[in-house]
Amino acid sequence: MEKELKKYKSTNSFLFTIDSNLEEVCNAPDGAGGVFLVFDASGDTKKLIMVGSTGTVQNDGTLKIKSGGLYDKIVNGHQFAKTGRKYSWPAQMKKEDLTTLEVVWYETFDAKVKNIPTYVEAAVLQDFLKVNGTLPKWNVAF
Repeated sequence: MEKELKKYKSTNSFLFTIDSNLEEVCNAPDGAGGVFLVFDASGDTKKLIMVGSTGTVQNDGTLKIKSGGLYDKIVNGHQFAKTGRKYSWPAQMKKEDLTTLEVVWYETFDAKVKNIPTYVEAAVLQDFLKVNGTLPKWNVAF
């Protein structure tokens, strides 16, 4: 998994705690398509708990990005309820007694690299499934 993701040069990460404001700490670009990995960073070792993506490749080879791109998908995408992650993540973290999430994002489709975001998401999930026999616990299905 890490080997596949190292080729993406437009990448960064941020930490999120229950007391953080996801809109403020999220440093993902708002005009980009790609993938994001969410790790439980509460303990001594990080554990991958979710993989997500945004952006669809059109028939003409261009990338269509919903308004807000990676930033919007991370902050306002729905998870655990019909509400944005900025609300649902803190609630779920309290429920599971998690103190810190690390979110790592990768822009997978740009002028130089043209990898379909859902393809990269699927590859990361496939590797996780192969090693663990399950999907990450916050991925309901794929």
